[in-house]
Amino acid sequence: MSLGYDDYTSRKNRKKIIRTVLEFIILAVLLYIVVTAIVVFKDYQPYNDTNTDYAGDKGFVGISYFGVDRIGNESLIGLEQLEHHLEVLKKNGYVTITGKDVESYYKTGRQLPRRSMYLMFEDGRRDTAIFAEKLLEKFNYHATMFSYVDKFEKKDTKFLMPGELKSMLPHGFWEMGTNGYRLYYINVFDRYNNYLGDMEPLMYSHLTSVLGRKYNHYLMDYIRDENDFPKESYLAMSNRFANDYERLEDVYTSDLGFVPDVYVLMHSNTGAFGNNPDVSKVNNYWIRKLFKMNFNREGYSFNDRKSSVYDLTRMQPQSYWPANHLLMRLKFDTHDDLTFENGDEKQYQEWSTVLGASEFRDESILLTSLPFKEGRMQLKGSEGFRDLKLTTVLKGNVFGQQKIYLRTNSQLSNFVVVSFANGYVLVGESKNGIYKELKRLKLKELDGIPDKSVDQDKHDVLVKDLEVLARYAPNEEQAAIHLERLKDKQLENPKSIQDGSPVYVPEQSYHERKFRNVEIQMKGNLLSLRIDGKDALMNVNTTVEAAGGVVLGAAWGGYGYSQRNLADDVYDGVFEGLKITDNGGSDAKVLYDVHYTGWAKYEYLAWKVWNKFLEWALRNF
Repeated sequence: MSLGYDDYTSRKNRKKIIRTVLEFIILAVLLYIVVTAIVVFKDYQPYNDTNTDYAGDKGFVGISYFGVDRIGNESLIGLEQLEHHLEVLKKNGYVTITGKDVESYYKTGRQLPRRSMYLMFEDGRRDTAIFAEKLLEKFNYHATMFSYVDKFEKKDTKFLMPGELKSMLPHGFWEMGTNGYRLYYINVFDRYNNYLGDMEPLMYSHLTSVLGRKYNHYLMDYIRDENDFPKESYLAMSNRFANDYERLEDVYTSDLGFVPDVYVLMHSNTGAFGNNPDVSKVNNYWIRKLFKMNFNREGYSFNDRKSSVYDLTRMQPQSYWPANHLLMRLKFDTHDDLTFENGDEKQYQEWSTVLGASEFRDESILLTSLPFKEGRMQLKGSEGFRDLKLTTVLKGNVFGQQKIYLRTNSQLSNFVVVSFANGYVLVGESKNGIYKELKRLKLKELDGIPDKSVDQDKHDVLVKDLEVLARYAPNEEQAAIHLERLKDKQLENPKSIQDGSPVYVPEQSYHERKFRNVEIQMKGNLLSLRIDGKDALMNVNTTVEAAGGVVLGAAWGGYGYSQRNLADDVYDGVFEGLKITDNGGSDAKVLYDVHYTGWAKYEYLAWKVWNKFLEWALRNF
């Protein structure tokens, strides 16, 4: 009996030991993952004269990211996407330069490397430092981390504190810059010109859905009333600005030990240093007094000796940009011959890219247009395709055009086309070069989102205004006034479209994204289109009956609406999981499939699993 008990105890202890060893191994692996993901082991190695191509004065480009996130979101670029951007820049020979290099370029005539890049990360977010630093180490790139002084005072945990900023300097991958004392909005109106006043970023973020472009940043204008008249004198405005700049100087000096050399004036693009000559004069004084260089513009990347060191420009890549979008913008800004990224070379060779640039990545086809124009690519060997079924998920932005051409001839004068353009889906055809639209559908109708009237939208905007004004009122008395107005407004019954109010047509943001599952069937002279599992445009008659090729298109949608930055003239069509069969029912023959096969499929699946595990490990440990 005792022997049996000892045996049981021994087995139990062995299991405990094995479990403890396994737990230790797992924790060690997780610790290794976390350490290698965030700890820097090398120092930055600056370019030198022996390994640098100078090749005449080519100026430099300014590239600035809002911030970095592990996965990415509407404004923060994902870690993997940023890595891909930096990788293609490295492949194209881009070398990072420092603020001292830029200062010397303008003040002493110093020559810069042929493809010089001043790399920037704005807003001073902690996650940016965590995720971007290892990439700087990997590519031996140098960057400037910008920060707002008021984040130090508020001790906002999303943002880097002075001690953390100082700890980033020794390895040489970072230098410091500043976005100013604070981000603050003045002279804010909603899209119906209702005056909302001044506000902090958090309040502003709750109102973005009802705002137009009529607002300003704190140092860009006089503070004005609802009639656009200044509420302050020149002296009061000058003192307000001086207070911000002096507080910036004091806090950086005491907490960081120095005032950063590089400044970004938020947000000019005005041709001067503000939206008013008086304001520009005051900003000009303080900028030259405190800083050695200033980025005053956004939307265009290229700077040369004709620029001023206090009037520099930068491009702000969006989180959804494929690498070729970045390269396309740089190519046309600098007039330099850059090499676009193909991605999976085997998949790339199955298509002819006629216009723009294409990349095959993660079972997706990324087609980038030329500026203001179209991108176009044709499936090789598809000239004999006639009756077929095509499925894909469209992941390009709503504002812009993603096109699928069928039965195309070599001159693209005959074709049938399904086009997702600026919130609509259209079916059209071209016969001998003469285009005709056959059917169109507003995609919001397919989604079951009804039109509303202008009066209804005005009502909804005012309700939103009052809700936010009440929530962020400076005192209880003001909150009570807004709540009383809100109660009255909610009792109103605005005129509908049926009552005679015109249809409200919203401005479309070119950042808006909406994924669409698409299924197209061509049989004889009929085309049927299903979107997100719903019948959309069924049995559309076409007169283009001859077999022909499959072509993908992506096109600029015209200037859209953006509160974040200037409009972008390059568009990316994203066709995920594209598959074409011969429409033969259950025995359909696969004519084309972008999905990985064989060993490449298992590598891709393993990579996805590993990334999910890594994401979990970093989130939990």
